[in-house]
Amino acid sequence: MTKYPHLKADFTASLVVFLVALPLCVGVAVASGVPAELGLVTGIVGGIVTGLMRGSSLQVSGPAAGLTVLVYEAVDEFGLPVLGVIVLATGLLQIGMGALKVGRYFRAISVSVVEGMLAGIGLVLIAGQLYSVLAAKAPESGLDKIAGLPEAVVDALDSTTSLASLALGAGTVAVLVLWKRLPARVRVVPGPLAAIGLATAAAVLLDAPVATVEVNGLLGSIQPPSMSAFGELASIGLIGTVVAFTLIASAESLFSAAAVDRMHDGPRTAYDKELLAQGAGNAVCGVLGALPMTAVIVRSAANVQAGARTKASRVLHGVWLLLFAALLPGVLAYFPIPALAGVLVHAGAKLIPVRSLLKLWREHRGEALILVVTAVSIVAVSMFEGVLVGVALSVVKTAWDASHVKLEVIDKGAGPVQAYLSGNATFLRLPKILDSLEALPQDRPVELHLSGLHHLDHACRTALESWAERHSTAETEPVKVTAL
Repeated sequence: MTKYPHLKADFTASLVVFLVALPLCVGVAVASGVPAELGLVTGIVGGIVTGLMRGSSLQVSGPAAGLTVLVYEAVDEFGLPVLGVIVLATGLLQIGMGALKVGRYFRAISVSVVEGMLAGIGLVLIAGQLYSVLAAKAPESGLDKIAGLPEAVVDALDSTTSLASLALGAGTVAVLVLWKRLPARVRVVPGPLAAIGLATAAAVLLDAPVATVEVNGLLGSIQPPSMSAFGELASIGLIGTVVAFTLIASAESLFSAAAVDRMHDGPRTAYDKELLAQGAGNAVCGVLGALPMTAVIVRSAANVQAGARTKASRVLHGVWLLLFAALLPGVLAYFPIPALAGVLVHAGAKLIPVRSLLKLWREHRGEALILVVTAVSIVAVSMFEGVLVGVALSVVKTAWDASHVKLEVIDKGAGPVQAYLSGNATFLRLPKILDSLEALPQDRPVELHLSGLHHLDHACRTALESWAERHSTAETEPVKVTAL
């Protein structure tokens, strides 16, 4: 035991993480429109391949609810055989970024954009999974999913199958919400497993008319991408999807790493190495035709809270997933679809940062606006475009904040009016500058001092020259400009 002083703690933690990961792996796969076993494959790779690599020692990787919407859209548009190509390309891009030491720069992405991205994903995920809870078919777009919910609920009230499905789904969410309030000895069993276990038992005992997971077998579900599938890489749409996968998976993983680092006192995350590890895992998942992976905060938090001390816990959790998939795949066939949807509705709700938004609104309304617009754009348009809108807004806000400019006017009543510009004069502040200058007395000479400016862009320089020409009439001395 002296050679492995933390083996007992890591072994116990690995079992807890396995029990948390199992229903989530299956639920994410089903919600993504792929065979349930592929979720387990990604969990296995996340545990054994990524888990063995250096980066963040305690965070756990696997299929994530945050990518569910994007994966579903990709499979719907390009087909399941091409998913492996997308995930493989994503992994190779992440490996390249890790080798170029780009990982640390992901910390520079606006937190509001990332939280807005997760909120948008959460809203679309909740809306989509509520249709599964109601045993109804979900519309294609995010807006249609939300708009169609009232009608779907009304229709469900007239169907015995839909009511049974709704009861299981709602019961699953209720168990997950109330689980934290139960005694500690009961909470030894992870909430997601308890919720799925109770729903499965209820469905079997009551012979409920609800849909269950379709089981194909582990080997039968693995579909390495064919050579013809790689031809899709010539499509601009597919390249955009790969970029979206890469940015979102990388950002989510590295933000998760930062959160996990705050939960323990062990070694800190090496961001570039973690990005390499995530890339290696996604490359393997791509070769196997499985789901993409990210670091998952739910599993990672469970790992830390269960007392894990080294990476052995996450590797062992991958081993337990492999043994389950190999020896007990038939158990999946008893999992009710509405219960898995309930788990994802609960997971989607956690992605919506209500408390952060309220705090941002009180303290930084510009950041709150970026969060809301990013989320709404994702719901209204798509994941990729929504994130681009958020990033663009963040850049504009940063530029606006950085372009502080001050105009001080000194008028002693006689002689020229002294105007001093200081700060950063950019086109974003041009209306304010011109309004102030045009308010100066037209019949008085003006001296404009620019020596206090740190930066003067071309648009501002041109506008100031035009103003000086207009102000320098025949009755007034020409404006004297002190150069920058």
